[in-house]
Amino acid sequence: MKKLIIILMALIAYSTQVLADKVSFTASAPDVVVVGDQFRLSYTVTTQKVKDFRAPSIKGFDVLMGPSRSQQSNTQIVNGNVTSSSSITFTYILMANNAGEYTIPGASIVADGDQMVSNSVKIKVLPQDQGGNNGQSNSSSSSTHSSSSTGVSNQDLFITASASKTNVYEQEAFVLTYKIYTRESNLQLNNAKLPDFKGFHSQEIEMTTNARWTPEHYQGRNYYTTVYRQFVLFPQQSGKLYIDPAQFQMTVGKPVQSDDPFDAFFNGGSNVIEIKKSISTPKIAINVNPLPAGKPTDFSGGVGEFNISSSINNKELKTNDAITIKLVISGTGNLKLISNPEIKFPDDFEVYDPKVDNQVRLTREGLTGNKVIEYLAIPRHAGTYKIPGVSFSYFDIRSKSYKTLKTEEYVISVEKGTGNADQVIANFTNKEDLKVLGEDIRYIKQNEVTLQTKGSFFYGSMTYWLFYIIPALAFIIFFIIYRKQAAENANVAKMRTKKANKVAIKRMKLAGKLLSENKKDAFYDEVLKALWGYISDKLNIPVSRLSKDNIEEKLKNHGVNEELIKEFLNALNDCEFARFAPGDENQAMDKVYSSSIEVISKMENSIKH
Repeated sequence: MKKLIIILMALIAYSTQVLADKVSFTASAPDVVVVGDQFRLSYTVTTQKVKDFRAPSIKGFDVLMGPSRSQQSNTQIVNGNVTSSSSITFTYILMANNAGEYTIPGASIVADGDQMVSNSVKIKVLPQDQGGNNGQSNSSSSSTHSSSSTGVSNQDLFITASASKTNVYEQEAFVLTYKIYTRESNLQLNNAKLPDFKGFHSQEIEMTTNARWTPEHYQGRNYYTTVYRQFVLFPQQSGKLYIDPAQFQMTVGKPVQSDDPFDAFFNGGSNVIEIKKSISTPKIAINVNPLPAGKPTDFSGGVGEFNISSSINNKELKTNDAITIKLVISGTGNLKLISNPEIKFPDDFEVYDPKVDNQVRLTREGLTGNKVIEYLAIPRHAGTYKIPGVSFSYFDIRSKSYKTLKTEEYVISVEKGTGNADQVIANFTNKEDLKVLGEDIRYIKQNEVTLQTKGSFFYGSMTYWLFYIIPALAFIIFFIIYRKQAAENANVAKMRTKKANKVAIKRMKLAGKLLSENKKDAFYDEVLKALWGYISDKLNIPVSRLSKDNIEEKLKNHGVNEELIKEFLNALNDCEFARFAPGDENQAMDKVYSSSIEVISKMENSIKH
């Protein structure tokens, strides 16, 4: 038995070592380069027992050098366990010749006796800047120009607003993208005021917090670009609708070359000056076509591509047992805005309101996923019943026509359950037969009852009158309390204002927990919710209509001093852009947290007074 255990442990150790020593062979290169740029193409294999390395045919690039071979090895000892790794890298120096997109196939090699092929790499080659020799020289000239200039031109920094479609139908989804183009290296976004998307139902596409900058050739020049925000819009009416311009306030840090040390002193010890720049995106026109005539009578309002299916939990049951019919509408489009199809249950079924669950995710084509609708009904009498299929009509965006889908019908058998559920009263008042539950009609009690005559001790007594007075007083008190409570609840604005500080404190507590867990993105999102939510509740302004301009105006109307207003706006700005700032993240998060709590407390005391 002992030998068996030793052999088993040896096999486990050997298999673990085999998995750990699995050889890989990978290729790597930049995703984007500029015509004339030199770059590295590397092939790395994680073993030193190699031979017969064969590079692929490299088209579209000049091979300036290579392949050069380098070896790497590494040994680590952790808690007495020794691990080692080794690799060999074959490197080429290439130069891009022509703009376009190129694919370099994988290379081959024999590693540890096995033939292996690496992955292929895709490289996008951008044209040179107009008037520049290559990307590097142009970048240098741009930097020199920026250093000598005291302003930032609209060609060096701008923001575009683009719609994926400008000719759509009602409820047809399209994507609105705000994208930053810059040739400046030191850039900060101070404030952004987006339009309210009047006439559209909007949903924002979630994006990563840290902006990813990539090179892009645009109108003859090379820029670094990043997508600022994206929205999926659903037009709610036909005609020509407009997306108003978005307003941005940005700061650009520009280097200043000066031999005078006093210039650096008066610039805060730095040879960089800050330049404020206002940017406005163009107005976008969207032509919204009405849905064609001839809508089906059961039109659901759906626009997109959909399917529908149904299922039932039981076809054989007893009276007073529940059945559930589930409808699933799946596809892509305005799923959340689709009306619920109606199931026509038999008349004597007790039917409850449907339960709806939207299992969707946001994509560029709209909402993709399932809308699950569950109907619950209870048959009260025995028999065989037919539940007809559901008809579902929508506008198909591809064929530009209406389509009608239908689910299967169900035949269910209901047996008699406990009780007199099938009791029938025939020829009731010479009308149709009336079926009732056994519990709905009680038998007449036939026992003799001795009645007291008028004038007995109970009639006219104090107890007799209390039976009237006490319920009447209770009703009056209840009515007064109910009216008072209803009046307070009806004043939604007042309730929101009273609870604004409590809600903000609750959110800041959650932000403090996220801070201790070092969850950076969730922390900044929660602090922003606390700040915007507090001012929304306190001033009774919907969040969708909030902006820093109208916050400032409203706070002045409430008698808040300008210094406190500025402090509140600075807290918003610090929170919005601290996540992008370089440096110590924990220190920045602590600063944002403490300043936000302090400004909410000051604002609460100021508005109360």
